Amino acid sequence: MRVLLAEYAVGTSLEGGLLREGKAMLETLAVSFRKAGCEVVTPRPGRFEQDLERLAADSDYGLVIAPDEHLAYYTSIIEDNTVNLGSSPDSVKLCADKLRTTEILSESGIAVADDAPSTRYVLKPRWGCGSEGIIVTDDPSILPEGFIRTRLIEGEHISVSLLRSPGGITLPITINKQIVEITPRRIKYRGGVTPYFTPRADEIVNAGMRAGEILGCSGYFGVDIVLADRPYIVDVNPRPTTSIIGINQVIDREIGGLILDARLERLPESINIIEREVTYRLDEL
Repeated sequence: MRVLLAEYAVGTSLEGGLLREGKAMLETLAVSFRKAGCEVVTPRPGRFEQDLERLAADSDYGLVIAPDEHLAYYTSIIEDNTVNLGSSPDSVKLCADKLRTTEILSESGIAVADDAPSTRYVLKPRWGCGSEGIIVTDDPSILPEGFIRTRLIEGEHISVSLLRSPGGITLPITINKQIVEITPRRIKYRGGVTPYFTPRADEIVNAGMRAGEILGCSGYFGVDIVLADRPYIVDVNPRPTTSIIGINQVIDREIGGLILDARLERLPESINIIEREVTYRLDEL
């Protein structure tokens, strides 16, 4: 079984933090898929687009990781040439639009970080990746073009990682504690701790599962949450995220095999945690 893994930062030879994260995610997934019995192929650095269609057509399955603004396009190439292990291009487009995602989830009764009156606000790119470009302000009149504004919710910054089959079966994997640096003017994601044990696990998982269902996510996806009086969803990532670096070290199955199981409608009822806790920091990748 041949699997194409295409990671944008590695394939396009980006520099800096995104490249470090991309390399770590790609290595984690490649090793895991190989342990699950698959042959893994990847685009050559600097030849991402040129190799993507060719390798996809010669593979049984494909999975692409890319920034929100590019992910739908590259996912379309995967779907046109092989079996996509991730979310559909339509779901990816929806999740990439943070304003529309917030509106849809709110209309469905899910708590979100909204633009209600507050003493502090978060400004983030409407289309963006991770914590890049996030600004904190106390001025409600500031809203740069291409940004959305939400109130700053005080609480625990966490994420929940899940797998969802095309038929709608969802398997929770882990809840993760995010290492977030909040200054008077910025919010920056620095890494995470997985798994994160909390007595509020059920409401966190349920919020993530409902969001994935509403937005049509498939395969591996992550939901970023601020846990306050309730779980407030702040972002939905329809692709593998950096938390996967820690997750594959603490569960009793290979994450690559589980991603295949999701696509083939054979997800287990649950997974087991075999390691108490793993911390991963972006500056140490």
